[in-house]
Amino acid sequence: MRLLGLDPGLRHTGWGIIEAEGNSLRHLANGAVASDASLDLAGRLVQLFEGIEKVIADWQPQEAAVEETFVNKNPVSTLKLGQARGIALLVPALHNLAVEEYAPNKIKKSVVGAGHAGKEQIHAMVSMLLPGCKIANEHAADALAVAICHAHYAGSRRHLGKAITMAGGKV
Repeated sequence: MRLLGLDPGLRHTGWGIIEAEGNSLRHLANGAVASDASLDLAGRLVQLFEGIEKVIADWQPQEAAVEETFVNKNPVSTLKLGQARGIALLVPALHNLAVEEYAPNKIKKSVVGAGHAGKEQIHAMVSMLLPGCKIANEHAADALAVAICHAHYAGSRRHLGKAITMAGGKV
């Protein structure tokens, strides 16, 4: 299954595409969509929208996952991040992709094994889990971590769903 991970941000929204088959993960692509800080908020959101649209058109993922927002000390920054996150949720949904959301600590625990891992640890583990992957930048590394997390949890949900179906809907 081809998965899209998104790490939303108003300046840079990281994206990563992986292929998950059973317990095997394979890197396909990664990068970041940038917005022009000289534009107004609406113009920047359009740039994020168009960039994510292009990623989906180019790579045709089957599912998407987005990192949940944590609350910053600055409420204006939190609101802007929330708007960028809305675009990250909207674009895949417009393409009829199932979209899951994961908290940062869940992503870190899934990829590194510790919910409070640093950026360097995440980057290192993403490189280990996706051998040969050249990570474009820190935003892309975070997006690949989101995709890896989704691969782990989505696979478990699919297996559970099959088991429930085989049991006649009774658990």
